[in-house]
Amino acid sequence: MRGDRAPGPGNVDAVTTPPDPRAPQEPARPEIMGVLNVTPDSFSDGGRYLDFGDAVAHGEQMAAEGADIIDVGGESTRPGADRVDAATEIARVVDVVAALSERGLAVSIDTTRAAVAAAAVEAGASVVNDVSGGLADPDMARVVADTGVRWVLMHWRGHSADMQRLQHYENVVADVKAELEDRVEAALDSGVDRSRLILDPGLGFAKSAEHNWRLSAHLDEFVALGYPVLFGSSRKSYLGKLLEDESGKPRPVGQREAATLATSLLAFEAGAWGVRVHDVAGTADARAVWLATRRAR
Repeated sequence: MRGDRAPGPGNVDAVTTPPDPRAPQEPARPEIMGVLNVTPDSFSDGGRYLDFGDAVAHGEQMAAEGADIIDVGGESTRPGADRVDAATEIARVVDVVAALSERGLAVSIDTTRAAVAAAAVEAGASVVNDVSGGLADPDMARVVADTGVRWVLMHWRGHSADMQRLQHYENVVADVKAELEDRVEAALDSGVDRSRLILDPGLGFAKSAEHNWRLSAHLDEFVALGYPVLFGSSRKSYLGKLLEDESGKPRPVGQREAATLATSLLAFEAGAWGVRVHDVAGTADARAVWLATRRAR
């Protein structure tokens, strides 16, 4: 008889007790996206991982330190950077993506080009991190829709050579939210599944230091849009400016890790889905502290 069957994990008729809504809930574990720039000119680590073996080893190291996703990029998007052609970008990234994927690591491709994204997804990437939010290449939405990968839509107004001239806003938080929502609608209209989208407010891209601080302070408003939010402050110039010395010289790029960790913790507290960082080990430690504190609440 049905009533004689003992409940158990293999028993589809097992009686389950509904969770107590008053019981503490396990806090969501934010994702850590480790930065792997296979470029000669990125602002922080340009030239360090151009060699295939060095790039793969660094990706493996970041995974061992706690990175959930390795973000591979073959074109610098720092302010003023020159563009490279698609063939060069593909040559830089595809073998690295394939090698990391073959090792069982989750990989994202940092690109604005559909052709590069398609080649990287074919090589094993499961996320397209598109700093242009689909604006730079109208074919990107088709690639994402056809492959079913996740798509980071970042707020963007123009390529590196032009973006610093485009930092004009009536209200930076409201304007960036509205422009991101436009990108979401365009993605949905192109057949991309809503569940595949991740939003990024785009700190440093057509933003002043003040704009970055305003967006950071109101990150919860982006989370409230109902999509996962990626936060990328790592080593950026507005942190260097904040920490400038008495002569007005910004803090060097390699000495901005403590400030980056502070912003990551604030992003976790605001509900960010994840952070994109260079220092994975430190961020993983900070995440562990944050999670332990949340559990203790």
